[in-house]
Amino acid sequence: MLLRSPHAANEDPLPFELKGSLFTLTVLHLFQLDRAVIERHLLEKVKQAPGFFNNTPVVIDLEGMAEPKEGLDFKGLYELLRKHGMIPVGIRNGTPKHQAAARLAGLPVLPESRSNGQAKKPERTEPAPSRNRIIKHSVRSGQEIYAPEGDLIVLGAVSAGADVVADGNIHIYGALRGRALAGVKGDAETWIFCQSLEAELISIAGHYRVCEQFDPADRAKAAQIYLKEERLIIEHLTR
Repeated sequence: MLLRSPHAANEDPLPFELKGSLFTLTVLHLFQLDRAVIERHLLEKVKQAPGFFNNTPVVIDLEGMAEPKEGLDFKGLYELLRKHGMIPVGIRNGTPKHQAAARLAGLPVLPESRSNGQAKKPERTEPAPSRNRIIKHSVRSGQEIYAPEGDLIVLGAVSAGADVVADGNIHIYGALRGRALAGVKGDAETWIFCQSLEAELISIAGHYRVCEQFDPADRAKAAQIYLKEERLIIEHLTR
């Protein structure tokens, strides 16, 4: 969607345009609102992936969150996340009380991630065809390539400092030295394939592992990565 001014075309150039767009956001699924406990676990995550959370937009998901005993301190939660480099952009789900408290703290309420039990079930439709994206060159440091609604296929290498992201699987016909995130909309059945595993980070449906956690025997090997019982499995590809 593109929103333009209704004024005549012969006026001064427009100072801005408003466009609808799609972004990949990290979801923080919050189970309790205890700042001390949250900060302790955040520090552990930051140690595992230094720099990964810097300037990372975060959506706070409140589905199933327990009611805190000492009130809903969303302002404190916002400050805590900002302290560790994350940028909260809003909340989703939660009770009306949760949502009211979040609004008072300046956090907008985003659309719910799933329909509630009273919602009308949508009519069954045929699945949309996948939209695979093929990149015929290597991905340079600082680049981010995203394949919505399909697989991402890179015919070259992925440099350190580059991100390759897909709703589906990721196939890399060269060395993976940057970050690869498959199934970013939650599809746990997606896989990552690469000819040489030298990644900074790999992730499937939000489950991730950083380079410091790789087995040395897996480094620089042709590999396939998938989820099994919510754990990332790395297997060597035989040639």
